[in-house]
Amino acid sequence: MKSKLKWVGLVGLVLSALSLFVHFLLARFTEDGFSDYQASITIFSWRPIFENVDIPTTSPLYRRLWGPIRQLESLHPHANPRGDYAEPSLQTNGFIFVRIQGGFHEIRNSICDVVVVSRLLNATLVVPEIQSTTSSKGISSEFKSFSYLYNEEQFMTALAKDVRVVKTLPKDLKGARRKKKIPLFRVPYQASPYFFLHHVLPVLNKHSVVELVVSDGGCLQAILAPQFEELQRLRCRVSFHALRFRQEVQELATNILHRLRSPGRPFIAYDPGLTRDALAYHGCAELFQDVHSELIQHKRAWMLKRGIVKGSLYVDSAKKRLNGLCPLMPEEIGILLRAYGYSWDTIIYVSGGEVFGGQRTLIPLHSMFENVVDRTSLSTSWELNRIYGRESNLASSYPKKLTPVNVELKREAWKLAGPRPRPLPPPPARPKYPYNIEGWWGWVAESDNEPDSTVMELRMNAHKLLWEAIDYVVCVEADVFIPGFDRDGKGHPNFATLVMGHRLYQSAASRTYRPNRKQVVNFLEEIRDHLYQANRTWLTSIRRHLRNSLLDGLTEASAKSKSLSFLSHPVPECSCSSLDPKAKSTPRLPHSLQAALGSVHRCPAWMETGTTSLPIEKENDEDLDEGDTSSSGLFLQNGGSSTHENGGGEVSKEEAQLEDQEELEGGERR
Repeated sequence: MKSKLKWVGLVGLVLSALSLFVHFLLARFTEDGFSDYQASITIFSWRPIFENVDIPTTSPLYRRLWGPIRQLESLHPHANPRGDYAEPSLQTNGFIFVRIQGGFHEIRNSICDVVVVSRLLNATLVVPEIQSTTSSKGISSEFKSFSYLYNEEQFMTALAKDVRVVKTLPKDLKGARRKKKIPLFRVPYQASPYFFLHHVLPVLNKHSVVELVVSDGGCLQAILAPQFEELQRLRCRVSFHALRFRQEVQELATNILHRLRSPGRPFIAYDPGLTRDALAYHGCAELFQDVHSELIQHKRAWMLKRGIVKGSLYVDSAKKRLNGLCPLMPEEIGILLRAYGYSWDTIIYVSGGEVFGGQRTLIPLHSMFENVVDRTSLSTSWELNRIYGRESNLASSYPKKLTPVNVELKREAWKLAGPRPRPLPPPPARPKYPYNIEGWWGWVAESDNEPDSTVMELRMNAHKLLWEAIDYVVCVEADVFIPGFDRDGKGHPNFATLVMGHRLYQSAASRTYRPNRKQVVNFLEEIRDHLYQANRTWLTSIRRHLRNSLLDGLTEASAKSKSLSFLSHPVPECSCSSLDPKAKSTPRLPHSLQAALGSVHRCPAWMETGTTSLPIEKENDEDLDEGDTSSSGLFLQNGGSSTHENGGGEVSKEEAQLEDQEELEGGERR
């Protein structure tokens, strides 16, 4: 009996040792180590909550909330060369090596520009180096700079007929660059083709290599002369076809999209545009409180010293907001969407590598919509760590032990400090450790100068590029997109404008709201005292404004954003129309929309298979207010009794008919 118990105990010990060994193996081969290993079967944290019934896709309400914009259904992507377009010659004028600085949208704009510059100068382009993803920033050594974010092989293959692209400089030129013996140009923002042809090209011909440093999110003019129209289409081919994200990043973005669509419902993508740089540049510090306002002011003071922004340090943020120069806050976006008719259980994906103010800023949006998600709630930490690669553990900056105090020296100093009587010596200052201020920005109260970035912060900046890459894919594919702001910390078009331009190119008829911030703020100020109990007239105004912004926003983008970023409005250069402009039966577009779209090229015959224009049906022009049951308590109706036909901000049959008719007829009455 005792021998059997011994064998049982021995088997138990062996199994325990084997179990520990397996667990240590799992910890060894996961990216984040044993301490972060999770044995949970949960795929991701989001659990959707729905109470309203699905809207039939053929109903007028569905068309108003999610349906395509019929006036733009004839637009199709067409960035292929038109006319004589020679392939790059084997004999080029030399090599162009590029270092790119900035955030996600600046990097993407800059890559497109340097490809066009290489074509313009008949030069061989070395795969650009992205400064924020170099090995010195603490990222994984598995990736080179460019390949950390984008698929290098796809980039080179897609541009084979446009520009010669190589991975590295030849050995002799690489050595000369290390010794800083090759000519360097710090390219100004929006440089003209004349600058490259008359300043860069002669140096390139002489030295066979030049190095360009691009730091402002673009090195070539957005609007080019008509003879350079093929270069504009090359920009589109680079941004929308050649720049594909790294496989691991693309796979995670695709998985997140599948999880968003798994409930079988459409979703809205929302980009807040709330970055510290943008808020500081535009003087919107008073939109926040306490330490966040101080942080914005510190950044603005830094910008003033370097000439990035002009004006005074202290700006009337309320006045700026009333003029539409500040971002719309998440609460205001939530009010717009609820007023338009989106129910409380609508899925909203919040994008952005950084939402200044953190989750506290998003609380009002969460209170209006139950299913507000982001990349972290639709993926696991293991999936996110996988796209970072195997990163080395950084030495902890926390002190191992308190600095010992020499009590005897203090006593001796006190004895020799002068005649008695003396006050007691002051207590020792409280030691300051990095973990006491990190995350709470304690340096604001300690110094006028922002501390230098640590290696961990530099690594986090590189991670933000990957986060924004995931958000970019989701936003482009979303059923509806709405931005909170369209400018960055230099006054240039931001991440949201890139998304809107890509959506206009890829699927022009998809719903992309471009609200006029000045008008929206004025609408909200009208009912500031009873914000969540809106009347019928106000709701009608909001709905009409958002509906009109689908087309009016294109006019504004054509006039304001395109001159700063071609990719924000790549029409008509990179699009074609399936409608015959000479046919008498072709419906006429509003004059303002025609001006925004320009002279769109007719699609080639091979693209017109199966493209037919839908007939425009005339509907009764009923009173918009007739039978509207959503005049009060709009944002509080999220109980079990609300349905898509009654409550939650939805509209009656008469209203839906009128709004659908207004959308069909466009701006004829405006």
